[in-house]
Amino acid sequence: QVQLVESGGGLVQPGGSLRLSCAASGSISSRNVLGWYRQAPGEQRALVATITSRGTTNYAESVKGRFTISRDNAKNTVYLQMNSLKPEDTAVYYCHMISLLSYRAYWGQGTQVTVSS
Repeated sequence: QVQLVESGGGLVQPGGSLRLSCAASGSISSRNVLGWYRQAPGEQRALVATITSRGTTNYAESVKGRFTISRDNAKNTVYLQMNSLKPEDTAVYYCHMISLLSYRAYWGQGTQVTVSS
């Protein structure tokens, strides 16, 4: 089993920055994809960004140029640096991992990000 624990959410003003972290523990395969998804009230959960164990990244169009995903494989941790935040970035942000060996997927419990003046 894999456990994912997010941290770093909170309230920030428009134009501000936040950094989310997600620490993975348990039976973690060496080949995996870590990612961040978000879900706003009344909307479906949507992809924000992903990063492979080799460092290949992918971003939703709405966050390109503002958000940066990174990972520390030694610490089994993925980060999401969010800059130039907008009110429409308000959502619960979820960490996600999928093993490229077993194709099992795991979710964190979510962390709230609120962008408001």
